[in-house]
Amino acid sequence: MRKIFLIFASLVILHTVLAAFYYPPLLWSLLVLGPLLALGTYDFFQHRHAILRNYPILGHFRYLLEEIRPEIYQYFIESNTSGRPYHREDRSLIYQRAKGVLDTLPFGTQQNLYDIGYEWVNHSLRPTHVLPEALRVTIGGIDCKQPYQASILNISAMSYGSLSKNAIMALNRGAKIGGFAHNTGEGSISPYHQQGGDLIWQIGTGYFGCRTPEGKFCEETFADRAALPQVKMIEVKLSQGAKPGHGGILPGSKVTEEIAAIRGVPMGRDVLSPPGHTAFSTPLELLGFLQKLRERSGGKPVGFKLCVGKRREFIAICKAMIETGITPDFITVDGGEGGTGAAPLEFSNSIGSPLVEGLIFVSNCLTGFDLRHRIKIIASGKVSTGFGIIKRIAIGADVCCAARAMMMSLGCIQALKCNTNKCPTGVATQDPALIKGLIVEDKDKRVANFHKETVESVAEMLGAMGLHHTADLRPWHVVRRVSATKVRHYGELYRYVDPGSLLNEPYPEHYVRAMQSSASDTFEYRALHG
Repeated sequence: MRKIFLIFASLVILHTVLAAFYYPPLLWSLLVLGPLLALGTYDFFQHRHAILRNYPILGHFRYLLEEIRPEIYQYFIESNTSGRPYHREDRSLIYQRAKGVLDTLPFGTQQNLYDIGYEWVNHSLRPTHVLPEALRVTIGGIDCKQPYQASILNISAMSYGSLSKNAIMALNRGAKIGGFAHNTGEGSISPYHQQGGDLIWQIGTGYFGCRTPEGKFCEETFADRAALPQVKMIEVKLSQGAKPGHGGILPGSKVTEEIAAIRGVPMGRDVLSPPGHTAFSTPLELLGFLQKLRERSGGKPVGFKLCVGKRREFIAICKAMIETGITPDFITVDGGEGGTGAAPLEFSNSIGSPLVEGLIFVSNCLTGFDLRHRIKIIASGKVSTGFGIIKRIAIGADVCCAARAMMMSLGCIQALKCNTNKCPTGVATQDPALIKGLIVEDKDKRVANFHKETVESVAEMLGAMGLHHTADLRPWHVVRRVSATKVRHYGELYRYVDPGSLLNEPYPEHYVRAMQSSASDTFEYRALHG
């Protein structure tokens, strides 16, 4: 192709010049041919892309097709139920509920009810009537002075910076309209989070909004922000599902005056989010830190978020709870399937427990240590439908949080450009030109609509099941097909422990090793412990 390009370019130039002697207007054709020849010449001599060097001009079509591949696949190839991360059926349901338009399904389900993995709940011949507004859960243990009445569906952690200011404002205003909570993400509380909606203030390893100039935790600045009336709960992020155990860096060139003020960081210097915390290093110190946050916040609910990794580490935290008597008011369990922004592929695909396994494990541990009644569990990870909420509460959660579903209620089209700053809908970008396309006064109502109709779907499903509240849900309410001829409910698929069974030996068989290798004063492996 390189030789063909040279011959073609030479012939075009020669014939154009010769023809112009007889018909001068032909020189105008160089307005089109000239830039193409210039592009081809550049491709011919550049060293970065072998495809362009070997196929001048034509090679650009390869990169164009690669760029629009997600759109081609989404709109022309995938079926209504085959897309990833969210298939079209779920995306359409979110859009319809957000817009308040018809969300019913014509002509029956498109799911294959006999596929392995298909799940459902069984209805009752004595249905009940459940009021959606009654589906609230009190979060706040015995040491909490300001318990919070939480919705069963809330907005999961998304920072300003990851999302645009218009997206954050619309989410928070939607939370205000609908009466549910909005998690700030670890980027601190921005002015855009303060639109009247309830906040869960997330504190990550960078301690943004409550840090010293050296990046350590600062009690005074924490107390000032925690006193804000919009802040209803405080969440310490230990890890997240998209990239557990992975820190981050915001280059100094991107630290604007606004971001510096919001995060409490200096201008012009790289901002580090370390993989781990510096305010504590052992389970006992973690609980002491949570107690300090509860006291300095005036007794607001305090908890932590994690994606389950090494089981003995969480068991060590439970042992520390027993030893100290200090318990968090809530624990947020994030699944490995979670994620909204950018994360290394290996971390997204291959690190961290999926939500189902992580949620059941955390619930089992708290039950086994007889702590479950003191601590609420929040499930976070690919929640978008009423059935999704019912399933997660049935297997161990009390309430749920959603991130990507809330983004879709804003208009996100799953363009998969969150990490490029080119989000076409203005949701996950800081490009002012793209942000302008997201109208806060319209999108806030869509967020509220999606929440309202999804909670209503939960109430209707509970009624059909003959239940009165999500608190009545149990693992056996959710059924899964495990073969062409066999089905099992979650109480049969997973092992659930008895209350107090981890307080004394003999421990349940599948917990013996983790129990013996964990201790309240360390996250390290203790081979001889117990």
